[in-house]
Amino acid sequence: MANIIDGKAVSARVKEEIAKETASVKAKYGINIGLAVVIVGDDPASRIYVNNKKKACETVGFASYEYALGADITQEELLQLIDKLNKDDSVNGILVQLPLPKHLDEKAVINSISPEKDVDAFHPVNVGKIMIGEYSFLPCTPAGIMELIASTGVEIKGKECVVVGRSNIVGKPMSMLLLHQSGTVTICHSKTQDLADHCRKADILVVAVGVPKLVTGDMIKEGAVVIDVGMNRLENGKLCGDVDFDSAKEKASFITPVPGGVGPMTIAMLMKNTLTAAKIKHGIE
Repeated sequence: MANIIDGKAVSARVKEEIAKETASVKAKYGINIGLAVVIVGDDPASRIYVNNKKKACETVGFASYEYALGADITQEELLQLIDKLNKDDSVNGILVQLPLPKHLDEKAVINSISPEKDVDAFHPVNVGKIMIGEYSFLPCTPAGIMELIASTGVEIKGKECVVVGRSNIVGKPMSMLLLHQSGTVTICHSKTQDLADHCRKADILVVAVGVPKLVTGDMIKEGAVVIDVGMNRLENGKLCGDVDFDSAKEKASFITPVPGGVGPMTIAMLMKNTLTAAKIKHGIE
């Protein structure tokens, strides 16, 4: 029977560490740390995420600046706002809540954020730095997953690591982070032949595809660490992951639940990136 990796507990510990360091930086250097969050339109899920980010800012001692824009805002108006935030010294991190309305160019918006304030680590400059291992910021979900794996005490070096999913937000950067810690990494996707065979080889299995209960217990190696990034709502309204938790927990040594696993870590790592951005700006080691 697997040990449950408690994302809420690990997230709380990370935020507590950030709060202590933020208080220390404020006291020693007189610096206030600020995160600007831009939300366009009235998507209910986006509103929940933004509210959670504001609460996290309060918890760790950051200033939180929200820019709630109408769904009919033009590309030019949005880019003008980002340019203003790029130049604002009170703002250390800029986050544009995705997805954006269809008439806006997400790629152009992401590329307009200063790499030094890109606390989502989506800008091509930061993506490139992750590739070569010389990064300041890590994408929040993969960084959170690395914290969860570390909390198990399982060493990544030399382990067979399988990442199911190749998105720019999770799958690709996740594989790079595992590789940087000397894992032997296989990336699986929709065109992979015999997914089950690949999964069964994994000492560390990360599943991030958005398909409910895709990975079942018979696809998991005895004693594997299983990280479920999926967040799917079933017809009965219940949330479930990409891994069939009930059968997987019988085989895994450690497993994340859904909800309460990876989700809480994403915002904690956003706070960590914002603190890092402030320290870099002010030359604080």
